[in-house]
Amino acid sequence: MDISKQRIVFFDGYCNLCNFSVNVCVRYNSKGKLKFASLQSETAKRLLNIELRKPGEPDSIVFWDHGRVFTESDAVMRLSRYLVFPISVFGSFLWIPKSFRDAVYRWIARNRYRWFGKKSTCRLPSEKERTMFLD
Repeated sequence: MDISKQRIVFFDGYCNLCNFSVNVCVRYNSKGKLKFASLQSETAKRLLNIELRKPGEPDSIVFWDHGRVFTESDAVMRLSRYLVFPISVFGSFLWIPKSFRDAVYRWIARNRYRWFGKKSTCRLPSEKERTMFLD
């Protein structure tokens, strides 16, 4: 499998909001175009250089699209394009100024553990989902 030609959703495996979002993406993954891996995974460490990120940087969702990396609201908007309707509609909101979208995104990311909770272990895919998860 050529990783550079994949669309990968990287998510915080401990975050309940992130896990809920991944569940939605898995359910509405149009024609299986998306793959998934936690930010705690070896794939994330290798592709995203996780250990080089700035401390305190929100890490809830990163979207890898054929080698291009999208973060914050861009990640959410771009990955939603590969989901079925009505979720795919979120991809059309890129016209909203990035500074505003990212400010809202960061506010949610900063508060996600307090509002939605945190798991003690990373999300594990079900038997049915395994083909969509990289590691």
